[in-house]
Amino acid sequence: MKTTKAGIIGCGNISGIYLKNGQETFEILEITACADLIPERAQAQADQYGVDRACSVEELLADREIEIVINLTTPQAHFPVAMQAIEAGKSVHNEKPLTLTRDEGQQLLEAAEQQGVRVGCAPDTFLGGGHQTCRKLIDDGWIGEPVAATAFMLCHGHESWHPSPVFYYEVGGGPMFDMGPYYLTALINLMGPIRRVSGEARITFPERTITSQPLSGRTIAVETPTHIASTLAFESGAIGTLITSFDVWSHQLPRIEIYGTEGSLAVPDPNGFGGPVFVRRSGDAEWHPVPLTHEYAENSRGIGVADMAYALRSGRPHRANGTLAYHVLDVMQATLDAPQRGQHIDLESSCERPLPLPMGLRPGLLDP
Repeated sequence: MKTTKAGIIGCGNISGIYLKNGQETFEILEITACADLIPERAQAQADQYGVDRACSVEELLADREIEIVINLTTPQAHFPVAMQAIEAGKSVHNEKPLTLTRDEGQQLLEAAEQQGVRVGCAPDTFLGGGHQTCRKLIDDGWIGEPVAATAFMLCHGHESWHPSPVFYYEVGGGPMFDMGPYYLTALINLMGPIRRVSGEARITFPERTITSQPLSGRTIAVETPTHIASTLAFESGAIGTLITSFDVWSHQLPRIEIYGTEGSLAVPDPNGFGGPVFVRRSGDAEWHPVPLTHEYAENSRGIGVADMAYALRSGRPHRANGTLAYHVLDVMQATLDAPQRGQHIDLESSCERPLPLPMGLRPGLLDP
């Protein structure tokens, strides 16, 4: 199959794994250019990963051979950079979140439809072996009909270890927009779209002090809720509980559990691709580990881009698509709107569950 040429805009830390997997893991991808506001950073990544050239954003977008732009810029830049790519006639895969507002997300999807190009978005961890195994267990009826789910992302924030943690406490940050995409995408993959959201939110510590380098001692005025407890009503009738927090010192809660009419399923960390899967069916005396049914249990970031490349060739839908990412964005914003309005929020968006990955494919392939 003919390879699909891609270019990366934004050569920060996360770009390394995209470049590694794009060059070594997925046969359909060929990353031929990378760009960054700091040219030296782009050149360093090009040298390390054997990319043909480091260049400016304008030069990358003008390259007619590049079909997909991998947009790894900061969240504030996701929308303008993606729009530039679409206007240049290229499909684009954003890092999460899709955009910071619903309006930007809608504009992005509408522009892509008008241009006849595709929009994709991280996270693509739901395509990893751990979550695809859970998807198969649910689809095959191992726990019966899913009736409920719980999901927890609890920590005490980023100011003790992250070199630049200020953004995480600004509007567009917080635990929901930072980690919510992983949890919500995983839940939607397993249980389908969400129709209504309610919940509560608070700012526990209005000011944070950075203890990590190089900004140690600087204080942060917290602008966005840092503890959000949400109730998710799925279109299927199932009910989910999601808590995301930067206010918790420690806990012993699971990442995700799904509860069905015939049993329960323990789902691995949605910020990873593998991880242990456990099931306990009605009548079982204990939880049982389940061997992974699919490949890509290691760090396979970029699998969503590769899946888009296959979809561009075959015409099928790609899995980490813009409609899914917009639905996740809509749910996240609704979790913040609901407590402000003092009412539940009926969502206007929806999406299809992404198609499961086929079993038995040779590593590096995503289509038979």
